[in-house]
Amino acid sequence: MRIWLYILVAGSFAACAADLEKLRDLEDRAGLERSIAELASAADKAPNDAAQYQLALASSYLAEISLELRDNTAAARAAKNGIKAAERAVALKPDNAEYYRVLGTLDAQVIPANVLAGMSYGKRSEEAIEKAIALDPKSSQAYLARGIGNYYKPPMLGGGPEAALPDIRRALELNPKSAEAYLWLGLTQRKLHQNADARAAFAKSLEINPNRIWTKQQLDKTPAQ
Repeated sequence: MRIWLYILVAGSFAACAADLEKLRDLEDRAGLERSIAELASAADKAPNDAAQYQLALASSYLAEISLELRDNTAAARAAKNGIKAAERAVALKPDNAEYYRVLGTLDAQVIPANVLAGMSYGKRSEEAIEKAIALDPKSSQAYLARGIGNYYKPPMLGGGPEAALPDIRRALELNPKSAEAYLWLGLTQRKLHQNADARAAFAKSLEINPNRIWTKQQLDKTPAQ
């Protein structure tokens, strides 16, 4: 009975994660805000690690959309709310790499709204993502998160597109069907003025996930050469 209950719950949360991803792909902020309210209520009633993770993941997607729409203040607000849930998930299950990955992502999403907070949140983000990789060296998402972090980090601090590429490519080695990794590969290659390669990466990302609005926008704005 316990095994079947576990399978049922795991399947339910997997379906929820897929639904959240669809809302992210469509840049549906209103839908994500409704989902966050529902997940927050569920987490209050059943404060287990999985419920906290779902709330943190939804908050991260909302912050991601806000950043895409250049609303840094809204991104920071969503990220800070999600950090609380992610910290609870980590506290409840400290051996789960994905929980650390989401925590590190949320910490990084606070930074664009407050550069002065970049030092503290940046350090927190790096530590959480390094922990995720240490716990699961085969996590494509963790390597991608580290690559994205390096993409945004100034070159003078050891970041930049060149520093981002190895982790993004490692993410693709671990999961060749990662639409997100191809998206960030394209963004990084465009930053390096490799426009033809960038367009190919964006096209591959859309082949895997044709619903991602932001990827379509990046392809459209990338010159052929």
